[in-house]
Amino acid sequence: MNPRPLGKTGLSVSPIGFGAFKIGRNEKTKYSQPYPLPDDQTAERLLNGILDLGITHIDTAPAYGLSEERIGRSLAHRRREFTLSTKVGEIFEQGLSRYDFSAQAVRASVEHSLQRLRTDVLDIVFIHSHGADMEIQQSSDVVPTLCELKKQGIVRAIGLSGKTPAGADLALDWADVLMVEYHLHDQSHAEVIAAAAGRGLGVIVKKGLASGKLPADRAIRFVLGNPGVASLVVGGLNIEHIRSNVAMAATDLDGLTPS
Repeated sequence: MNPRPLGKTGLSVSPIGFGAFKIGRNEKTKYSQPYPLPDDQTAERLLNGILDLGITHIDTAPAYGLSEERIGRSLAHRRREFTLSTKVGEIFEQGLSRYDFSAQAVRASVEHSLQRLRTDVLDIVFIHSHGADMEIQQSSDVVPTLCELKKQGIVRAIGLSGKTPAGADLALDWADVLMVEYHLHDQSHAEVIAAAAGRGLGVIVKKGLASGKLPADRAIRFVLGNPGVASLVVGGLNIEHIRSNVAMAATDLDGLTPS
């Protein structure tokens, strides 16, 4: 897989990215099947295997349990090999999520992520929306705080990982990158993906396989066939399944011009 430019950020991402939820958390998930949480050694082997496959984007969040800590411990020595994204706004503790989009909470979250991930800079920081995308952007301090952190050089690019097309559309005015849900059964973000690409924003797709409900070959082909999409984040604990997804992406993109 050849890396694709992520809008005008100066960053690049592989067409298939790795969503690191399952290496850190198995409580209160939206997956249809339960799964055991891997131990530290298994997580380390998986993460290094991901990079060895040519995946150059890893997405995590403080709400993903042990995920940030494990990425930092396992991949700090390979930090220059991948684009790293994390989030602010949600914390998962004692089996429950709580949300705080205040300036103080956002700054503390970024500082803790830097420490856990063992890095000096975060490539991308997304707002981790609980669904009230418009209200979060309009009535909290999160957007100006992220803009200031970017100005300070602590964060390279900022954006919204939201749930609604209206929220994503509002973020076009300040974001560098959008993370949106988009797949064969939900194309509600199609117009905002095109609008984002037209403005030079990067677009990363989450849940492109509808949390495992869609066949991988059709789902990957559909998502990456959209010229406005830079990357599709796919999670999992089976390196062979991930290898297969990478092979599908490489085959489907053969001869195409990256967006």
